[in-house]
Formats: sequence, structure tokens, C-alpha cells
Amino acid sequence: MREPSRTALVPAARLSGWVARFAAAHGGQSLMADTDGGLELRMNDGAAALLAPPWPDDGRPGRGAGLLERLESLASQERSLGLVLVRRGGYAVGVAVGGRLLAHKNGTKHVQSRSAAGGQSQHRFARRRGNQADALVVRAAREAARIFTGHGFEYLATGGDRALVEAVLAESVLRPWAARPRLAPLAVVDPNLAVLSRAAADFCAVRIQVTDAA
Repeated sequence: MREPSRTALVPAARLSGWVARFAAAHGGQSLMADTDGGLELRMNDGAAALLAPPWPDDGRPGRGAGLLERLESLASQERSLGLVLVRRGGYAVGVAVGGRLLAHKNGTKHVQSRSAAGGQSQHRFARRRGNQADALVVRAAREAARIFTGHGFEYLATGGDRALVEAVLAESVLRPWAARPRLAPLAVVDPNLAVLSRAAADFCAVRIQVTDAA
């Protein structure tokens, strides 16, 4: 397949409808195949879509007569997630089952943007920025550990600034959970409760990479 044109997150309950509308808009479907990356659809006009399940089957594959039905069944399973979202503006952590939050905590801790200034001013700014990032990482890790301790979960679900997320997960308080299997990360805006709630649902959705016809 060529480079995807866009990505959509579609809940399992809406997947059949999405596929039907996509096929109708592109002259009908010419191929449906199971691949390592997910369920591949090809349309008569050359458009394509790759439908990736939100998690591996882990010995609990979806059930159904066809490929699409089995993907829907797999994505409908209620898996438990430990969420860690971090950006320069703050953090949001929680535990969710079936896309619904069971426990959560979010907070703000602004980390300044990079400075174009030079000399001693730049060095002082860099130290201050580093201290702000360190404080954000420590606070997010402590809150995540507090929430994770009271709730078991199967997968880590992360989003935001990748470097900050990795720094949070590297904190010693999160060592018991850092090696959990990870889901594909999400791009998120500055985390708050609304963003965390949406992410909890989006992590359970089928991730569809659409490639438009040439």
C-alpha cells in the first residue's frame, strides 16, 4: 500500500457501517485480506484501507464467520488499560476498562518552550526548562503509581510527548508496570479529564489507515 492519506479511529459497533460507506463511496470492494498489519480492504477505484485491531488477540481471538466480523468481535472485548498522557502543559493518568475510566488524575505543570537566546541566558533557561520537565515527570509518575496500585490492567496506553512519556515510565515508582505490553500511542492535546476520557475510548477503537485512489 502507498502512504496513508489519513487515519480514523472507529469503535467496533460502528465498523460495519464505516466499511459499507467506504465501499459505496469508492465503487465497491475488490479485496478483503488478513495481513500482519490488520485487515486490508481494496476498492474498485484504487482506494484502500488497513484496519488494525486495538490490541492483539492474546489467545482471545474474535469470533465470527468472516474477517470483518472477527475483527469487530476482537475490538469489542473489554480489555483493561493503564493510561499515561503527558505533554509540556501537564499530564493525565488513569485506569480504564472497556473504554471507561475507573480511576484518574490529571494536573498542569507548564514546561517552557525552547529559547532562541544565546549565552548565559540560554543556559539559565535550559536549566529552568529542565527542572520544570523533571518536576512534571516525577509528579505524573507518582500519581500514575498511586492509581495503578489500586487497579490491575493488561496494557499500557500512552500519548503525547514521547520523550516525556518515556521519562515518566522510567521512574522507579512505575517499575512494576513499565514492562506491560503497550498499545499504539495516540497524539493528544494538552491532557485534561476530557482528553483522558476520549483517549480511553479511542484506544479501544479500530485504527484505520486510509489511502486515497491515485
